[in-house]
Amino acid sequence: MALDVEAVRKDFPILSREVHGVPLVYLDSANTSQKPQAVLDTLTEFYERHNANVARAVHTLGSEATNAFEDARDKVAAFINAPSRDEVVFTKNSSEALNLVAYSISNATTFPGAERFRIGPGDEIVVTEMEHHSNIVPWQLLAQRTGATFRWLPIDDNGRLVDSAIDDIITERTKVVAFVHQSNALGTVNPVDRLVARAKAVGALTVLDASQSAPHFAIDVQQLGVDFMAFTGHKLYGPTGVGVLWGRYDLLAEMPPFLGGGEMIETVDMTGTTYAAPPHRFEAGTPMIAEAIGLGAAIDYLTTIGMDNVAAHEHTLVEYALEQLAGIDGLTVIGPNEAVDRGATIAFTLQGIHPHDVAQLLDEDGIAVRAGHHCARPVCVRYGVPATTRASFGIYTTTDEIDALVRGVKKVKEMFG
Repeated sequence: MALDVEAVRKDFPILSREVHGVPLVYLDSANTSQKPQAVLDTLTEFYERHNANVARAVHTLGSEATNAFEDARDKVAAFINAPSRDEVVFTKNSSEALNLVAYSISNATTFPGAERFRIGPGDEIVVTEMEHHSNIVPWQLLAQRTGATFRWLPIDDNGRLVDSAIDDIITERTKVVAFVHQSNALGTVNPVDRLVARAKAVGALTVLDASQSAPHFAIDVQQLGVDFMAFTGHKLYGPTGVGVLWGRYDLLAEMPPFLGGGEMIETVDMTGTTYAAPPHRFEAGTPMIAEAIGLGAAIDYLTTIGMDNVAAHEHTLVEYALEQLAGIDGLTVIGPNEAVDRGATIAFTLQGIHPHDVAQLLDEDGIAVRAGHHCARPVCVRYGVPATTRASFGIYTTTDEIDALVRGVKKVKEMFG
């Protein structure tokens, strides 16, 4: 069943507004997605009728809030086909989820029973050159704290990983391989099977950044075979301030805590503390209650639409956009030029015009795109550009909006002569 994009658009109130006197064309979903009415209503209802802290009170509101919060955990587990709800840890975003794993690994040095996580001099941590800063900086810091070596897999001229480097760089010295599922700067969808197989062959842990894939196509953690995975709610048509870390339960059960505080403990004594079982071990303090419940509503919304329908719609958009943009002289797509293993994000440069100027002038016509290095500066360094302009699509994007983008870019070209 094809996605009825016009019906979908009616679910997103913000899409009816105007910017600078013209209809909004929102092409910045890789930055943050817009929110359907169902999510907005869920947030309002929680605060109006059920607001209370979770796992701390026996009164009616406390029970209602706790049940709704834990129900959201069940929805996340089902959405990613996790074997257990206890493998789902709520964080405030992907960055926190990735930092959680990195800091917990460094805490393993003195934590009993966490030998498999211990890293030190002579060990190596591997990422890719196309990572978001959130999947680079935590691992660089881990290397600094432990004395391990930080390495990376290079990308080729077409925006894909250099396959021959995978076996050369991921070796018996590698302890962690952290990589993005779909690049936010290039749109590239990486070969998870290939990377996981190589990591397993050398006994390395795998950490997948699914921030840009979870909103766009079906995710099955059992099929992917990774050890940990992170994604964020605000790109998944849910609220800001909530993310998810999924991890294999046997690993989470041995992994040291990240933050200390309320609810992550089993017992506390002035002479020492024991810790709760996952996922609560990693959820210190009052969590993002309304936001997690809102994320559950977003997952309900996407599940009703069907992730296969989402993926098919966005694939059509990418094919169409690549074809239309290819007809603009001086425009260079940074990333794969074909819609194969490629997501709904297209970054480009326009000869002789700074990307920020392109984005600002497009905004005057109501077209919202992003300009910059997209928190993936090594990608810009790799291709010798200071920044790119990025158009990114969602379930509500239409081919008419892509046509508006093409007209807008051509208008920018004319203005610069």
